Amino acid sequence: MGLHEQLQRLDEARELRGFQTEPAQMRAAGPGKIGELRLGFALRDGRSVLHDLYRVAPLLVQRALYWDEAMPELPICAIISVGGGILQGDRYKIDIAVEEGACALVNTQSANRVHQMDANYASQHQTVRLESGAYLEYLPDFTIPYRNSRFINQTDIVLAPDATLLYGEMMMTGRKHHHAEERFGFDLLSMAVSVRRPDGRRIFAEKLLIEKADPAIDFAAVMKGYDAFASILCLTPPENAARIRSRCETNFPPGGGRAISGVSGLPNDAGLMLRVVGVESYDVRAEVRRFWQIVREEVKGRSLPPEFIWR
Repeated sequence: MGLHEQLQRLDEARELRGFQTEPAQMRAAGPGKIGELRLGFALRDGRSVLHDLYRVAPLLVQRALYWDEAMPELPICAIISVGGGILQGDRYKIDIAVEEGACALVNTQSANRVHQMDANYASQHQTVRLESGAYLEYLPDFTIPYRNSRFINQTDIVLAPDATLLYGEMMMTGRKHHHAEERFGFDLLSMAVSVRRPDGRRIFAEKLLIEKADPAIDFAAVMKGYDAFASILCLTPPENAARIRSRCETNFPPGGGRAISGVSGLPNDAGLMLRVVGVESYDVRAEVRRFWQIVREEVKGRSLPPEFIWR
């Protein structure tokens, strides 16, 4: 599917029907408002390398680095945005492919800030493809939607039955320390994931949709009392999933605590899902990191390096 077809697919989403006005500054999807990034990882002489890189600002990746001492063969790429955040009318497209037997870690330089809007919306379409035996950790930082912002993200995943993908989506309820009306002050946040096999067989699909007019998101047993959320997918063969799940305990302390987390199975033996809610971003990060470490140990037999002190 080409870029224009992907953008049209997002334009036609039901939740975006009320946000089609054109920005006064520059038309939606105009020059300078479409960011593209393509990353391809492959084995070369027994080593995983970033062999394919295409970038259109404001999305950039400079090069792959090998700084993980616990897994030195792992190429690590940080996605950089030079635009200072996502603006109304922005359209982003990210494609990541990991060839047979290769591995990679892709993250972001910082949180994904979706700025305040008075017209249109912003969108991001991602495709992630893993061939046989591939291993990818794709863990972007938090998405922070500002007041009156509208953001839709669609992620299409295609992976072989023996591949492993750790993919995460993390979000804040807004800039709660900036202004009282920032908490759930955004107009729309839509985040969808679909997963299928290379032969086209659909495995499962999920959609998280938060609209400003819906108060249910702040009910008890949803997000009441919490301001950070994470949904982490571990798509892996059943034998890996069984070992990982046996080591994961539900974190539900009396009274709720700083964070609540739990792991559940995905349809069609696709793997596992970790769900976390927390008071602050660092409460959620701690739960995600524990799960991440278990996944890497059980799938690759490696641990995570010590956490950076500024985290």
